[in-house]
Amino acid sequence: MSSYTHPFEIRTEETLRMLSDTGQYKTLQVLESPMDASVRIRHSDGSSRQVLCFCSNNYLGLANEPRVVEAGIAALRKYGAGTASVRFICGTFEPHEHLEHTIAEYMGTSSSYSFVSCWTATEALFPTFCEAGDIIISDELNHACIIDAIRLTPIIKKGVKKTVYKHADMQSLRDRLREAASDPEVTGQIWVVTDGVFSMEGDIANLPALRHLCDEFNAMLVVDDSHGHGVMGRTGRGTHEHYGLIGRNDIGNVDVFTGTLGKALGGAAGGFIAGTNEMTDLLIQRARPTLFSNALPVTVAASAAKAIEIVMDEPERVTRLKNNVETAREKIARAGFEVISSPTAICPIIVGETAQAIRMSKRLLELGVFVIGFGYPVVPEGTARLRIQLSAAHTDEHISTLVDALKKL
Repeated sequence: MSSYTHPFEIRTEETLRMLSDTGQYKTLQVLESPMDASVRIRHSDGSSRQVLCFCSNNYLGLANEPRVVEAGIAALRKYGAGTASVRFICGTFEPHEHLEHTIAEYMGTSSSYSFVSCWTATEALFPTFCEAGDIIISDELNHACIIDAIRLTPIIKKGVKKTVYKHADMQSLRDRLREAASDPEVTGQIWVVTDGVFSMEGDIANLPALRHLCDEFNAMLVVDDSHGHGVMGRTGRGTHEHYGLIGRNDIGNVDVFTGTLGKALGGAAGGFIAGTNEMTDLLIQRARPTLFSNALPVTVAASAAKAIEIVMDEPERVTRLKNNVETAREKIARAGFEVISSPTAICPIIVGETAQAIRMSKRLLELGVFVIGFGYPVVPEGTARLRIQLSAAHTDEHISTLVDALKKL
């Protein structure tokens, strides 16, 4: 019998008990070392051990790169621990300006603007850019931050419509675009939004086809390339570089990007919107997440800018990552596992049920390999998976150890 009396307490207790009873309860793994190809994990009994990390978004190994760390330390000493203000009052520091110029150069856009996370950036974009009569058309497998931002937008801006198209299905998108074009309530801008790299599937959006359809229907294309930074394209600038669509927002390119500084680009935190100067100006004037929330910490801005500069100066890191991805996929396939085909650093192995994915993840950790099992609600029920993520910091020996552990499952 529950001792709780409030409805919230009762249903929370029931939910947590259900998750525990069905093997779906998640526990936080506490690290006692920097993020790298191998990390030290603290166990519940207080002991710790070194394990290989194959679940991080640290795609280029920059999270613990000495130059990235030192750039953050130098900014911390020069500018202090925090901004203590929103951007438009007194929270804009020199490192923010430098970071945003660096992001724009990296992404091939005229301008960019930083936020404390890509989630915040995405929640700023649609409610700020959209008006009544607009419609947002979204890939059904887009990241949760896109889904929630789209859900939020019609609450803030009455009259904005929303719909989805089947994942990576251009005919489905064409159907939604035709419906929008003939809808008398759609009198403004049509927006099409997609992930560049889909984080759970590891597949990539067909940006040329999306651009063609957007041009045909006078729609604007929004791409969240958080998992494409440092991974896609010859020099790691993203999915648009992979397709040869890098430029400065001329016709035939991406209209606006959202992205993260918390994965390949230093791994700390922060996000951004990259597009035209006018887009940035509108964000500064009207975006609620920047008007009412503190700026990105200066130390993070400085370390992220240094990470991006390293990516642009050292494309061999991207080459090393691509070689690791090719080696890992080949060895995992030879071990008898089916990995979803993709040029990205995400290698999902579908196992079915959430509890099974969690059990396999725990067993791998016992074997010294840190891989996370993902299940519902992160992915649809019945499609739980082990998501293996490669880094340029991994060695051939690390990859062999991973495959040997998979063979023991």
